Amino acid sequence: MLIRVDAAKDRPIYVQIADSVRADIAAGRLVTGERLPPAGEIAAGLGVNKHTVLHAYQSLRDEGLIELRRGRGAAVTEAAAAIAELHHQAQALAARAVELGVAPDLLAAIVSHAHHEEAGS
Repeated sequence: MLIRVDAAKDRPIYVQIADSVRADIAAGRLVTGERLPPAGEIAAGLGVNKHTVLHAYQSLRDEGLIELRRGRGAAVTEAAAAIAELHHQAQALAARAVELGVAPDLLAAIVSHAHHEEAGS
């Protein structure tokens, strides 16, 4: 697992760390049950505070993507498989939108609208 952050970006470091883990889950590079490196190890590798990494892990836990257990660390939940499948479906949708000449902003609006319709029903 390779986590990249850019201190020059406007996004907080903990958000960038969480984004990186999300991307690995979506791409299937992290699977159900797989353990994430200890927060201290990631912090040392990135040159950031351990609490920054823990904040990212807590965000991922709140989203249901990882579980945190004292003494056992962080592990990817069963949601990983569903997220990877959803990512694959999103790639197919994006490819179809490109074929049709649909702009990214319009595609995002279509998906957002569909999501709101489903959530409201």
